[in-house]
Amino acid sequence: MKKTFSILFCIQFFCFGLFGQMYKQWGDLGNGTYANPVLPADFSDLDVIRVGNDYYAISSTMQFSPGMVVLHSVDLVNWKIIGHVVDDLTKISPQLNWDKMNRYGRAVWAGSIRYYKNKFWVYFGTPDEGFFMSSATNPAGPWEPLHHLWNVSGWDDCCSFLDDDGQLYFIATNFSTDPKNKKEYNIHLFKMTADGKQLIMESDTILYQAKGSEANKLYKINGLYYHYFSQVNELGQRYIMMGRSKNILGPYEYKQLNKVDRTKDREPNQGGLIKVTDDQWYFLTHHGRGDWEGRPASLLPVTWINNWPIIGKVGKDTIGEMVWTGKKPITVKTQQTIQTSDEFQSAKLNVQWEWNYQPRADKWSLTERKGFLRLHAFTPFDPTNKEQLLLRAGNTITQRSMRTNTNLATVKLDISNMVDGQHTGLTHFSTAGYSTIGIRMNNGQKFLVYHVNGKDSVVRTITHKDIWLQSSWNIDGMNIYSYSLDGKKFIALTNSSQLRWGSYRGDRIGIYNYNLLAEKGFVDVDYFRYSYSK
Repeated sequence: MKKTFSILFCIQFFCFGLFGQMYKQWGDLGNGTYANPVLPADFSDLDVIRVGNDYYAISSTMQFSPGMVVLHSVDLVNWKIIGHVVDDLTKISPQLNWDKMNRYGRAVWAGSIRYYKNKFWVYFGTPDEGFFMSSATNPAGPWEPLHHLWNVSGWDDCCSFLDDDGQLYFIATNFSTDPKNKKEYNIHLFKMTADGKQLIMESDTILYQAKGSEANKLYKINGLYYHYFSQVNELGQRYIMMGRSKNILGPYEYKQLNKVDRTKDREPNQGGLIKVTDDQWYFLTHHGRGDWEGRPASLLPVTWINNWPIIGKVGKDTIGEMVWTGKKPITVKTQQTIQTSDEFQSAKLNVQWEWNYQPRADKWSLTERKGFLRLHAFTPFDPTNKEQLLLRAGNTITQRSMRTNTNLATVKLDISNMVDGQHTGLTHFSTAGYSTIGIRMNNGQKFLVYHVNGKDSVVRTITHKDIWLQSSWNIDGMNIYSYSLDGKKFIALTNSSQLRWGSYRGDRIGIYNYNLLAEKGFVDVDYFRYSYSK
């Protein structure tokens, strides 16, 4: 057993260490070329469309709120966040509220974004509650109230499709099947009503059956129907498959579109096919093998061979391989980038922020003190679980940690209104383990405390009104915390910690605030400034 663990650890260390070296450059290189990944952070379960000269993508968000992030680009390389589809996760399930927090690794899974009937349409699933949809005339929102399409469990990875005759379709995978059927995954196709809000159950057709088939998308290109999905091979590796047919109901002819080598590519597999020009196509995909930053996104060229869209570098066997650099699809000047810093000057949270579960609305404010985010403290719903307090504490606000050569995040806190029992500070957050640097108040005295792997270390007492907390981490996800009492001189802790991947999510940098004794106390966040390198 120990030998097996050692071998697996070495393989993982080699794979991710090698992949870390590939991150030395990423995104737009400024010379008409780009390097993968184009999004070196947790933008998983992607889908993408083109509307006019704009490109829009969505990415799953699990238990984070608001849910299902929406991104925009004009060149498929430089992206920015423009909004979310789901404002209130309790419309999916009460288990996603701050007082339950019972859906780690579940909730908002993969979905699809499409544009038809002069609207943007997003469909997505959860493994426990089934399928949901919403539409909007502006992808930045507002999105229509969430509609529960089908209350069912054991399904995932759906896509809507509008055919030329106006008929709407819905495709999805049933991964919960009878064990007598060797747990095969069935991919189903349904017709939908004209409003896209109801499945026509009697139209149910199984298009494909195999072990581990998901990530469905449907396209119609040059008169042929194309069914894209992700398949799992005998080694448990995911790769891209495509079926094609003259009839949407089949029969489909299938072909593998790319090769997988985890030591080199980390399984590019789930994403969307996109047409730039008649002879220029691309595939925006996540890397299915998660590491501490999550499942990042890469852009791969597509070459059509005998009416098959081969993804990546085409081999002699007409199967694609991962590519790490290439010419930009579109030459256009853009300043778009993933947002991070926030001075909290707006009456609305900036779009990069996502709470861990649905927050308690009356316990945070951007208006009680202008120019500050005020976080009121309340008791975690399970305060006895000392090793996982942060996983049970409401109103923890987070954003994605980028995997770049250098990262520096600084938060300034006014801690003058803290009370006994209150804990607040900066965190690197994952279900596989989290670390914090923050202030704890006991018996009228404030202490600067470092926490990692379930253990607290008191650094010093604090008597100042304001404190600056800082985190820096490198391309390998090694983090060092620092603090300052004047915002100029920062004192680094001697300890370092490894950022972690857990529950299908990469590490989050965030701000927390809770009280183990009472519903009292608050802190004011003056600013959060986070810079990352190219």
